[in-house]
Amino acid sequence: MSSKTKTSGKVSDRLDHHSRRSFLRAAATGAITAPYFVPARAFGANAPSNRITLGCIGLGNQGTPLMKRFLEQADAQVLAVCDVNRGSNGYKDDHQLLGREPAKQIVENFYAERRPSNVYKGCDAYNDFRKVIERDDIDAVIVAAPDHWHAIMTLMAIENHKDVYCEKPLARTVSEQQAIVRAVRQHKRILQTGSHERSNPLVRRACELVRNGKIGEVKRVVTHVGRHNKVGPGPGWTPTPVPDGFDYPMWLGPAPEAPYHKDRCLYRFRFNYDYAGGQVANFGAHSNDMAQWGLGMDDSGPVEVECLFADFLPEGSLFNAATYTCFRCVYANGIELICQTAEPSVRCIFEGSEGLVRVDQLGANFFTIPESLATWEPGANDIRLGSGDNHYRNFLDCVKSRNEPIAPVEVGHRSGTICHIGNIACRMNARLNWDPASERFIGSKAEEANSYLESDLTRPWHL
Repeated sequence: MSSKTKTSGKVSDRLDHHSRRSFLRAAATGAITAPYFVPARAFGANAPSNRITLGCIGLGNQGTPLMKRFLEQADAQVLAVCDVNRGSNGYKDDHQLLGREPAKQIVENFYAERRPSNVYKGCDAYNDFRKVIERDDIDAVIVAAPDHWHAIMTLMAIENHKDVYCEKPLARTVSEQQAIVRAVRQHKRILQTGSHERSNPLVRRACELVRNGKIGEVKRVVTHVGRHNKVGPGPGWTPTPVPDGFDYPMWLGPAPEAPYHKDRCLYRFRFNYDYAGGQVANFGAHSNDMAQWGLGMDDSGPVEVECLFADFLPEGSLFNAATYTCFRCVYANGIELICQTAEPSVRCIFEGSEGLVRVDQLGANFFTIPESLATWEPGANDIRLGSGDNHYRNFLDCVKSRNEPIAPVEVGHRSGTICHIGNIACRMNARLNWDPASERFIGSKAEEANSYLESDLTRPWHL
């Protein structure tokens, strides 16, 4: 692939970012050995050379709001957007008009409103994500495409000297996640996983309570994931025409060949194991991440996973991910984690010998027993789990400083792994032994279980 792509537009609509790009490359190659901050006094806080240029890949129900959050950051500039959908309805809310052209319009309107001329034409829209990644004038990419694309897009971006904000789960399979971890460390890039509850002060405080022993010895953690919120066609469904402006072969990409149906793509992709991990990998990437954080297991995982119950649609249905799941993990220290389909307003419950902490409403509040724990503040000698309340700001700050973000690649990998091995146990209706060091199943049924860990990308796509 070419290392540079020509861009269009007036010079005044583009950013002078070469000094910033030179710094980032120097940091990546080790020429700069200490954390480096671009000083506001040298360039001005929002001078072009101090801005981080972004490309946004995947502009659907999650990607478009994510792009808007980065637009709000004064030291970031969105130069390009990419989606295989030119623009349509049919996402989570059927009235949403999303895709690359609506996203381009959002970006250009946003910047035009802040220019004396009220005109801005500096955002390019692409169908092929590689055109974004190859651009030499883009510092970082935002990957919010369906899960089956996460690994390929992220790896290509890293190899092209880009930092990455990758939506959760980190990838569709454990082996794809492992490849991302290796690439991030080999190429010395910054990767923030979209597990944004790590930047939620209430979630952080709940996990600090647990980590500091305020509920006594932890006995069990219960995490919730939601049910399917869309209904797909059952056995005997028939293909539907590919809509105009939608590049279906590119959407499929590394996934198996399959006839088009409107309920296969856009928001509904997550209910099919060819593209995602159901609601376990969707909601569970948050709730199980909270469990891992509170238990101090960011660099490890359970030693056993068991399916307690799983309900699937009839064979031949378009949606093949489990509609209801309940699986049990056990850590080496005996702590039990139960992940189950239930009311998603309750996300994570830590049960201890002396109390309880429950995180509710996507981290909007938490409940404690005894009630007095709700006002506890960590002292000088207590464990603290970071600071800040803006996941997107944290990513940009770390792109500048080269420090680790709040949800680095290993965190995204380990939390995603809980979801993946839970899905595997449910698909096999089995009790499995897991080695968190080798990240492989061991013992009985290991061969079949390990086959689910691997990537099964179709040509010409590969890791």
